[in-house]
Amino acid sequence: MTELVIHLDAIDPVDLLGINNSRLQLLRNAFPRVKFASRGNKLRIEGSSQDLELLESKINQMVQFIEKYGRLSDKTVEDLLADVDPFGVEVPDATDVITYGPGGAIIKARTAGQKQMVALAENNDVVFAIGPAGTGKTYTAVALAVRALKNKEVRKIILTRPAVEAGENLGYLPGDLKEKIDPYLRPLYDALDDMIPIEKLNYYMSNRIIEVAPLAFMRGRTLDHAYIILDEAQNTTEPQLKMFLTRIGPSAKCIITGDITQVDLPRHQRSGLIKALTILQGVEGIAAVHLSERDVVRHPLVKQIIRAYEEADKKDRENQPSGEPNP
Repeated sequence: MTELVIHLDAIDPVDLLGINNSRLQLLRNAFPRVKFASRGNKLRIEGSSQDLELLESKINQMVQFIEKYGRLSDKTVEDLLADVDPFGVEVPDATDVITYGPGGAIIKARTAGQKQMVALAENNDVVFAIGPAGTGKTYTAVALAVRALKNKEVRKIILTRPAVEAGENLGYLPGDLKEKIDPYLRPLYDALDDMIPIEKLNYYMSNRIIEVAPLAFMRGRTLDHAYIILDEAQNTTEPQLKMFLTRIGPSAKCIITGDITQVDLPRHQRSGLIKALTILQGVEGIAAVHLSERDVVRHPLVKQIIRAYEEADKKDRENQPSGEPNP
């Protein structure tokens, strides 16, 4: 058995080995006969000379990757261990990267529409992101908010959405108010889980640095020094959306997302989002981006589903007798 000590003086050991040594575990899995011990900036490994020689080469490549690109992800380490040259793997354009998630996961704008959304959010205080399901509206908005919090551009993140029932009555759901509301807020929690380590996320939420709440809880508040996201805004009424927009403080940023083809309001109520898009058009500091099926980043079938529904809706409008009101 041979022992080798690697000194990690040039880089932060956490950048190399990951939070909670997640990448060290990848190395252990790839070299099961090698013993590892990490303490401070020293990595002590013990094994056969052949294993140590190969392992040292892999670790050196990991260090070089960090020195060149400033980051290292678990996926890059997995590629390297599978003998894929990490320097031959395409590194995303830095202008597309929004933030980094746990383990160095890259959160970036992946489509033309998402890139336009990011650009508009950087140059306007209020942005409407409109588009069908799967276009990454909510995910991109949360990523922008997380980046602003990490960069200390804001003091907190506020995520909200209307608790509108779509076929299931809130009163019949089990649990207290929070347990009844949480299913409506789940997409926001899922996005946060991808972008912030669980321990830090729990800290942020317990200290109200990140707040997730139903829209009704926004009444009477002034939301300042915050990045605010209103999700599923098509399900707000006109008075609700006006109430929300007038909560925004002078040092706040806001993104409003929605899909005007999926309004779940009762038939006698009009969507506040549709009116807002019309009357706020041209107001300085407010912008809108319209995403389409080309921006869908879910299963490829989602694009076909959206296209099929759009074609069916078009035929329904064409076959509708003249003078009959739209539903």
